[in-house]
Amino acid sequence: MFEKSTKSYTDLLGKTNRIVEGTSIKGDIDSLADFRLDGHLVGNFSSKGKLVIGPAGSVTGDISCKNVDVEGTVNGKIVVQEILNVKSKASIHGEVTCGKLSVEPGADFSATCIMKTVSKPLLPPPSHGEQ
Repeated sequence: MFEKSTKSYTDLLGKTNRIVEGTSIKGDIDSLADFRLDGHLVGNFSSKGKLVIGPAGSVTGDISCKNVDVEGTVNGKIVVQEILNVKSKASIHGEVTCGKLSVEPGADFSATCIMKTVSKPLLPPPSHGEQ
């Protein structure tokens, strides 16, 4: 009669996790939902969603996400499946691997960068009969 919702609690809320300015965290963060960081993280960050590092935010450690917007400071390795947006006030030092990269003029982008596209599966070579 009634179909039960299969959405998770965070999907139903439509909320984003947030660490506000003036907060410091030492340790790793693992989140399924989107995340906004205006405080300071010393540790690694992993999410299946989007990470936004605000102008006062900083990360010293590795980041692995679907999408990342950086306005603050990152020192470490960043792995982004889709798009990394580096805003004009951002500072990134380390290694970057991403699908697409957008860097605004004025940003401090001192990192090695590898662009990886999502590759389509290759078709098997055509067979030319048995010999």
